[in-house]
Amino acid sequence: MSLVETAVSERAALARQIRDACMNVGFFYIKNHGIPDENIDRILSAMKAFFSLPVEEKMKLHHRQGAHYRGFEPLLDSNIDPANRGDLYEGFVIGWEELVPKDVDEEKADKSALVFPNLWPSELPGFREAFIDYYHAAFGVGRDLHRLFALALDLPETYFDDKLKRYPIMRGLHYPPQTGPEDDGIIGIGAHSELALPKPGIQALQILNSENKWINATPIPGTLVINIGDLLSRWTNDIFRSTVHRAVNRSGVRRYSIPMFIGANPHVEVEPLPTCVSPERPAKYGTVTSGEYVQKRIHETYQRSPTTSNGVTKA
Repeated sequence: MSLVETAVSERAALARQIRDACMNVGFFYIKNHGIPDENIDRILSAMKAFFSLPVEEKMKLHHRQGAHYRGFEPLLDSNIDPANRGDLYEGFVIGWEELVPKDVDEEKADKSALVFPNLWPSELPGFREAFIDYYHAAFGVGRDLHRLFALALDLPETYFDDKLKRYPIMRGLHYPPQTGPEDDGIIGIGAHSELALPKPGIQALQILNSENKWINATPIPGTLVINIGDLLSRWTNDIFRSTVHRAVNRSGVRRYSIPMFIGANPHVEVEPLPTCVSPERPAKYGTVTSGEYVQKRIHETYQRSPTTSNGVTKA
């Protein structure tokens, strides 16, 4: 589907398409998303340059050196699916940052926004700029999507606007080719769910369908892949589906992906929306704050990590 429709009737029709996709699949592709090709090319080049550095150089920016998981994630540093032994990807994680720092930064002054400092490599000119430019463009797509989500849920179009100040996390991910047996417990990234804006490329993304079978989410040039996560599914009383998915790179070549994880402000109380509850569909969930929920999920992911903060595999 395309995001360029601006007329009220067109946006309503697009919201209906989104509602259908979110209810039945939990995944969809979007085109005409507005992220310039040059932004995509620059961040991919920056990622390839960084992940080609020696491990000891990358480990100087390990996410445990900074605040709130910003920085480098080595291979097997996380384990999203407890049934596996680790996730076979490298990542570089950033949060909100202005390209040119402001004298008065309202975002940093707003404690509810949770703006933490990013870590940056000093030896790669243009790396920071490539990541920040793409981050702001992708976040703009996320804000537009949430307005369409609101319409799809019979809410005012701006319903989510003041709930998205918790600026999202973005990961540049590198998946090396997997050559081990398929049942060795180590895959690109284990079965999980979240709200993300990954950019498709080389085939690796797989979705667990209603028949409990893994199917490929085939890359479509010029599109972004959108998937609904657990918290938004909970917010909609499971009207929107959070579909389990994973990444398995058996393409024989390196794969790069740039997911952005978009959630609500940490202090927002998430409970089933009024338009998603009825006598026939009573509320399935109690109230939880977004921050509590997200921190629990992050803690679980890294607690299951098979590596230490030095990138060494645990015994």
